[in-house]
This record gives sequence, structure tokens and C-alpha cells, in this order.
Amino acid sequence: MAQTHIALLRGVNLGGKNRLPMKDLAAMFTAAGCTNVRTYIQSGNVVFDAPAKVASKIAAVIAAEISKTFGFDTTLVMRTAAELAEAASKHPFHKPGIEDTKLAVLFLADEPHPDHVSALDPNRSPCDVYVVRGRDIFSYYPNGAGNSKLTNAYFDSRLKTVSTGRNWRTVQTLHEMASGK
Repeated sequence: MAQTHIALLRGVNLGGKNRLPMKDLAAMFTAAGCTNVRTYIQSGNVVFDAPAKVASKIAAVIAAEISKTFGFDTTLVMRTAAELAEAASKHPFHKPGIEDTKLAVLFLADEPHPDHVSALDPNRSPCDVYVVRGRDIFSYYPNGAGNSKLTNAYFDSRLKTVSTGRNWRTVQTLHEMASGK
């Protein structure tokens, strides 16, 4: 039986680099055995249905196809619709008075070791705050994410995994798409 999944590609169509048309990306998912494939904006967000056997291999299959067809490497961070729903409903900084534009979620490919999480520097980027929960990092950037030192590179190197970030609006939209709202 097919289940709804979300693929979050890292570093696609950013600043003119790693160009990947979403129609081509959707076609790759369909060719790999996925159904009800739909994309959201140009930054590599794919919502699709697939049986467990297909879903378990889809990240590697699509990454290999992108490398072969478009000549660049990318990582796909996967979530089920239930996992995304959990993240979309539990942002610790989503409160009255906090602008949604200042909120983001970094989705991690793997759950980091607790020792790596505890070694993160909470004062690395003054004013910015974050919470690591499982394979998600919830962040609040009062001065904007572009001014933060809490970058993917920082978290990836410290947590020994790969992350890809999405702003709060994108997280909410993907949740709506995955839940059929």
C-alpha cells in the first residue's frame, strides 16, 4: 500500500547553481515507481505516494539519476507525511508575536548522536535560537536567516549528518499538500 512521503533536496536551483527543472524532477519520481507526484516551488520539494519498497530506495535512485542527467550531486532528505505533520505542528518558537518569516526547520538526514547535539554552541549566533528534536532543528532568526551563523554547514559538521532547511511557510505548505488539505 502506498504512503505519502516528502523528499527535500539540498542545494537545488539556488543562486543559479544546480539547475533542475521541477517537471524533470517529478518525471524522475514517476519513472521510479511513485504516484501522485507533485512539486512545490523551485527548490526541490517533492510530495509523492509510494509503497514502502519504493520509498526505501527513492533517495538513492533519484540522487543517482540527478547526477547522471544533470551532472551534480545532491542529497535527498526524506520524511513521511506523519513525520512532516509532527514538525509542522510542534515548532517551539511558533508563538503569538513571532513572525512566521523568522522561523525555519532544518531537516536532518540522520538522527544525530546526543553527544554531538550537546556539543553545539548555543551562543554561536547571538539572538538566534534553535532546538534539536530527533531529526529536526527548529530555529528562530529574529534578524533573518541570512544573517545567522547557524548554517547548514555548521550543523552538518557538528552533528555529522546532512541538513536541508525550509522556511516555515514552505513547511506548512508541504504539510498541507501531504495531508490533502
